[in-house]
Amino acid sequence: MRIAVSACLLGENCKYSGGNNLCPKLVDALSGHEVIPVCPEVLGGLPTPRPPAEIVHGEVRTQAGESVDAAFRLGAERALDHIEAAGGCDLAVLQPRSPSCGVSEVYDGTFSGRLVPGSGVFVRLLRQHGLRVMQPDEFLTEFASLG
Repeated sequence: MRIAVSACLLGENCKYSGGNNLCPKLVDALSGHEVIPVCPEVLGGLPTPRPPAEIVHGEVRTQAGESVDAAFRLGAERALDHIEAAGGCDLAVLQPRSPSCGVSEVYDGTFSGRLVPGSGVFVRLLRQHGLRVMQPDEFLTEFASLG
């Protein structure tokens, strides 16, 4: 399978804090698949590190109230273009809770750590284009045994 994956899950230091979310079990499970690393936030021109951002009333904002929505949306479009240029993908495995890549829940916009049902900007775009998205634990449960 050809799988788009949040670059931070692969160990790339592109997370807002400057670190990564390396998931060794996911990396192992991806062996034998074609992997397309993506970080919509970096592709949107945001620096690493950068201020944390959350979706506030439908708009991506920093805790200081600065709108970074345009960069998040541009990055989502560029990440989709990158995936299409690589030949498309069968599915995407994305970083949970992220305002870009959160699949089933995101932070509530109060910067208090509270999660609410919802999806990140990039996930919504991928779904609009008919692409399947999942979190690492879902991929590990469903596909890891396929090799």
